[in-house]
Amino acid sequence: MKPFMDENFLLSTPTAEKLYHDFAAKQPILDYHCHINPKEIAQDRQFENITQVWLGGDHYKWRLMRACGVDERYITGDASDEEKFYKWATVLGKAIGNPLYHWSHLELKRYFNYDGILNEHTAKEVWELCNKKLAEPSMSVRSLIRQSNVKLICTTDDPIDSLEWHDFLAKDSSFAVKVLPTWRPDKAMNIEKPDYRDYLKKLSAASGVDIFSFETLKEALRKRMDFFASMGCTVSDHGLEHIMYEPVDEDAVEDIFTRRFSVKPISHLDELQFKTAFLQFAAEEYSKRGWVMQLHYGAKRDGNTIMYNKLGPDSGYDCINNHAPTSQTVEFFNALVMKDALPKTIIYSLDPNDNASIGTIIGCFQDSSVVSKIQHGSAWWFNDTKQGILDQLSSIANLGNLSGFVGMLTDSRSFLSYTRHEYFRRILCDYIGGLVENGEFPADMDTLSEIVTDISYHNAVRYFGFDL
Repeated sequence: MKPFMDENFLLSTPTAEKLYHDFAAKQPILDYHCHINPKEIAQDRQFENITQVWLGGDHYKWRLMRACGVDERYITGDASDEEKFYKWATVLGKAIGNPLYHWSHLELKRYFNYDGILNEHTAKEVWELCNKKLAEPSMSVRSLIRQSNVKLICTTDDPIDSLEWHDFLAKDSSFAVKVLPTWRPDKAMNIEKPDYRDYLKKLSAASGVDIFSFETLKEALRKRMDFFASMGCTVSDHGLEHIMYEPVDEDAVEDIFTRRFSVKPISHLDELQFKTAFLQFAAEEYSKRGWVMQLHYGAKRDGNTIMYNKLGPDSGYDCINNHAPTSQTVEFFNALVMKDALPKTIIYSLDPNDNASIGTIIGCFQDSSVVSKIQHGSAWWFNDTKQGILDQLSSIANLGNLSGFVGMLTDSRSFLSYTRHEYFRRILCDYIGGLVENGEFPADMDTLSEIVTDISYHNAVRYFGFDL
């Protein structure tokens, strides 16, 4: 029996152990997609207790607690932080097979030097230990980032954002880690939302452009892209139901926009046609600017109306939506290729059944301009489990170029989540080590170490073009 989460955790062969300890573990972290707040970095926030770090806004943990029958008062309600932590500890103690068990214990090991087990019996001990540690200067937000060996962070930012905290950090010579904005224009694209016109007013104010048509909307977005670029932005991100392709001519798009702007009804087909035009415009702009386009899709959001009305979005009531028409994705990319306007693109689907489809789609659009120009994004959200990561890695290897993969991200709101990179790297090394030990790839350590270090760090630096 192997010890619980020892130094060779998840590493089942000698080759895997060597690849991880000698190569992968030593690589810095490039977190090119996350949801952390740049203000908290700028102000170097110090957390008061472990509940603030672990349970505040973490819908992964909230879902597990609900599944275990915990009353909402101890999840998002008015219970004290200490009471919420004790409930979480009780739940975690039996979370066998859940990645949260691994993530939580990795965080306890790496940031709090705790090698024990968190459960209902140890909750008080861990609560006191963690809170005492969090009071130390070494546990401020900036210190956590530094000790995690993070070199660069890309946050997620709306076109109307002032980016004042990014500006503050860029001018702060005491903090060497780059914190760059990511362009996330979902609110400008989601024409069907009830507050769409209200959002356009905010975008008009931010851009200085009076928005009354699709053309003026595009003008406003270009101006904001220019501003984001001046702040170091080279990455975009879109949250989609699926990649749609319902093209119509410019007059038809203007008619859809005008009807919506005039508070007249639009159909679902109108919505898809407008979003097709919007996404084509955005992609063409990204191509001109050399930006990377990230496309996240396959989520059915806010499935529980009662709880959405009570708690709002991002509260743990989302699920996988298994509707991703491959033909439309291919047609969308092909339309961009025909204009020589397909940017570097990373595709993420929340549905693991899309892995093979994505692998074949991206193979249609690779070219010699950059290694693996179109990427199958890392196992996302419900898929960043041990099995989900393995499935995504093996799918890339089976259908494309695993050695060119840009690797892991946190996609997190937590400053302790950098251990997810360790989790990923251990699984990566075990997967590759297993191929070698099984005689499926030669034991050429020069090549193997290059593949592992590239996926862990170097590929992302090259792909995104970050100056590090």
